[in-house]
Amino acid sequence: MLKNIEVTQDLLDYIYNHTHPLHPVQKDILTHNKTLGDIQRMQISEIQGHFLQLIIKINNVKSCLEIGTFTGFSTLTMALALPNGGKIITLDHDKKIVHVAKNFFKKGKLENKIETVISPALDTLKKFSKEEKKFDLIFIDADKGNYKNYYELSLNLINEKALIIFDNVLWHGNVSKKTVTDKQTNLMRDFNKYIKNDNRVEKVILPLGDGLTICRRV
Repeated sequence: MLKNIEVTQDLLDYIYNHTHPLHPVQKDILTHNKTLGDIQRMQISEIQGHFLQLIIKINNVKSCLEIGTFTGFSTLTMALALPNGGKIITLDHDKKIVHVAKNFFKKGKLENKIETVISPALDTLKKFSKEEKKFDLIFIDADKGNYKNYYELSLNLINEKALIIFDNVLWHGNVSKKTVTDKQTNLMRDFNKYIKNDNRVEKVILPLGDGLTICRRV
């Protein structure tokens, strides 16, 4: 059985140096996030961002929904990949952090592609379902305790061949460590098992960043 190579910081730096360069505003967000201390971990990794952009372009995605805005790196990253006329709606309950993100969206001149909604995500998802909104891609990177709820509601909001992608499914690598039994790790283990046993979707976990689960309805 083939073994995956160990991804060290040196190797990541090499990968980033041989990958399509980041947009200047993406770099600005990364620089800002480094000043935030431990919560900067809420940001997706650069390689995850490149992957999301490639998914959007390959699948001709025109409409995205994001649950969890933070300072806007993932939002802006996906917006950059969308075609003219494409749009991403991003949901977050934190007005202060969304204000930071919106300043970056304005700086990147992407306000026409991005709509921010400040409200509990579950309420907004239920509203979208009643309105029969549909999306080509849903990216979920928010409170882990609601991942199952976000997933179930998202299944009603996707177009045919659309993808639902979850971040942090490997939870710092702790999901495979039997000696680690804290609440957050167990929440993610439970969610991963839930997706594994759901025959409504094809699924795969990719070890990019903190782990991405990609689901496609069958």
